[in-house]
Amino acid sequence: MAAAGKEAEAQRLLSEADRKVRGAQSFLGGLFGGSSRLEEACECYARAANMFKMAKNWSQAGAAFSRAAQLQLQLQSKHDAATNFVDAGNAFKKADPQEAINCLLRAIEIYTDMGRFTIAAKHHISIAEIYESDLLDIEKAIAHYEQAADYYKGEESTSSANKCLLKVAAYAAQLEQFPRAIDIYEQVGAVAMDSPLLKYSAKEHFFRAALCHFCVDMLNARLAVQRYEEMFPAFSDSRECKLVKKLLEAHEEQNVDAFTDAVR
Repeated sequence: MAAAGKEAEAQRLLSEADRKVRGAQSFLGGLFGGSSRLEEACECYARAANMFKMAKNWSQAGAAFSRAAQLQLQLQSKHDAATNFVDAGNAFKKADPQEAINCLLRAIEIYTDMGRFTIAAKHHISIAEIYESDLLDIEKAIAHYEQAADYYKGEESTSSANKCLLKVAAYAAQLEQFPRAIDIYEQVGAVAMDSPLLKYSAKEHFFRAALCHFCVDMLNARLAVQRYEEMFPAFSDSRECKLVKKLLEAHEEQNVDAFTDAVR
């Protein structure tokens, strides 16, 4: 079936769904199986949405999924409603990023209400990514990564929480919010150095924290490096630690060539 045929089939299913909704809302419909008609309407909206997806009509697909979700809320089918809001969000991502966020926020509301915080966190990350790549609003992306990290922490998913926090730290450093970035890198580094699996990545987190200190204050950077070496002796022998020390020395001596060599 060509795209035009799929669109026509989707429109037919939409009309059928609308008819079923009107029937369920009429007096007699309410008396005789109103809720089963609404369930049938939900099914028609979802099928229409999938037809629109096949025809690559993303905004119509999103709208149909969203309509199904709203009916499912009426029917108290919270889980199905959330799933359809997520499907709506995924379709809108390709056509209307702001509407995608609105749908994902509706899904998050339902999941948090049901106590499904890990799934809610995952959708906060999706929203953060839309703010990063489509709407270019880094502050809002940071807020959603932080919210995701909070939910993951609450569910004891430390490594997922730390992944989100590292995104926050990287953006905070870009925005020259160095104390915020340092805080996160030190916190994640401390967790990593105590884990046999993550130990290797600890030196990178301490290195980034040291660079952020370097941007604020030389003395603080020197003290921070000493502290990291005491906390995590393996840091002393790392290339990262040696590089920071060389940069600090070159900066103190105002030696541009040595600084450039160290970076290279």
